[in-house]
Amino acid sequence: MDTIGLIYGSDTGMTEEVTHNLIDISNLDIDVIEAEVVKKSDFNRYNKLILGLSTWYDGDLQSDWENFFDEFETIDFSGKTVALYGLGDQYGYGEYFIDGVGILATTIIQNGGTVIGKWPIEGYDFTESKAKIEEEDLFYGLALDEDNQPELTGDRLQQWVAQIEEEFDN
Repeated sequence: MDTIGLIYGSDTGMTEEVTHNLIDISNLDIDVIEAEVVKKSDFNRYNKLILGLSTWYDGDLQSDWENFFDEFETIDFSGKTVALYGLGDQYGYGEYFIDGVGILATTIIQNGGTVIGKWPIEGYDFTESKAKIEEEDLFYGLALDEDNQPELTGDRLQQWVAQIEEEFDN
C-alpha cells in the first residue's frame, strides 16, 4: 500500500487532537506534515493524501492553510486521491460550516484530483457550507463539530477512517 501524506493545520489544538486519533485508529501507512511547514514539493511525494483543517470566523481557512493557499492553488492534483476532514461550529457559524473543506476540495477537483471520503450531511444543523456538494446530501469530507457534538466525533472518525481505507484501496 502506498504511503499517504496527511497534512493538517491546527490553531487551537482540536484539529491536531483529531489527527492523532485518526492515526491511532487507522491501518494506513501515514506520513504527517503540519500545514505550518508544508511545501508544494511535499504534495508531489504522494499520490494519496489526507488533508485536515478547521474553518475560522466567516468561512476563513485555518491560518496555516490560509498562508499556503496561493501556492496550494498551483498544485497539479492529476492522478492524486485526496480525503478531507474539517472542524467547524454548526451553530455559531452555521452559514460557514466547514467551508475550509469545500475551499480545498474545489481547488483539488479543478486541478485534476479525485476527492474521496464524502460524508452525509444528515445529523448536522447548518444553513450553508462550501463543503456541501451541490445537488447531493453530502459534504466533500468528514465534518466534525467539537464545539456542539464532541460526543459524536469518535464514532464519526471511526466510520470515516474505515470508509477512506476502503476507498483508497479501490
